[in-house]
Amino acid sequence: MALEIVLDTETTGIDHKKGHRLIEVGCIEIEDLLPTGRTFHRFIDPEREIEPDAIRVHGITNEMVRGKPKMEAICDELIEFLGDRKIIAHNASFDRGFINMELERHNRIAPPTEQWIDTLEMARLKFPGAANSLDALCRRFNISLAERDLHGALIDARLLASVYLELLGGKERGLDLEMVGARAAAAQTANHVSYGARPRPLVSRITADEAEAHEAFVKKYLKEKSLWPTGS
Repeated sequence: MALEIVLDTETTGIDHKKGHRLIEVGCIEIEDLLPTGRTFHRFIDPEREIEPDAIRVHGITNEMVRGKPKMEAICDELIEFLGDRKIIAHNASFDRGFINMELERHNRIAPPTEQWIDTLEMARLKFPGAANSLDALCRRFNISLAERDLHGALIDARLLASVYLELLGGKERGLDLEMVGARAAAAQTANHVSYGARPRPLVSRITADEAEAHEAFVKKYLKEKSLWPTGS
């Protein structure tokens, strides 16, 4: 079973090289493309002002993050949650740039580039020339945007998990994986079922001659390897 992390971030601006910082990180753990229920979500005090254009996109104001934990306080939690799993992000170079900058800023080792998977690149290969923003992909795959008035890291990570499933084969693949899991669980349960003796033994349907022939065959050919007891 493959564990992966779907990740999204919100920031004070669009360029970490100009000193912009993270203000929100949202992660969803998935196993074989299906959410496990484990999430990581933190708001972060960026220690600088959020640009008005950024606020218009994600709706996170300076007042909302003032007093929240600073990045240094959550670095180790984030690293532990990510582990060595593949990290799924839309336009991954943006999120990776901010994550790497913040971790390196606090003397932590950032996940290597090969650990990241970019769903924007996947979408461009699958739908060349089409609009491939997260919103556009949700509309293309009929994924509801009802809960999303503004961008938000955890909401967008949940939407991206659904988009990622569709990019890799769609809901049919998800149902197949659920069926595989259900069959495995059923088989495991069946292996632990034990049955007692019948309250009423079944009446034998073989004749005395057939029973004698069977016993002779077992003694002659199977001997101690026999799985069936004989009358001797």
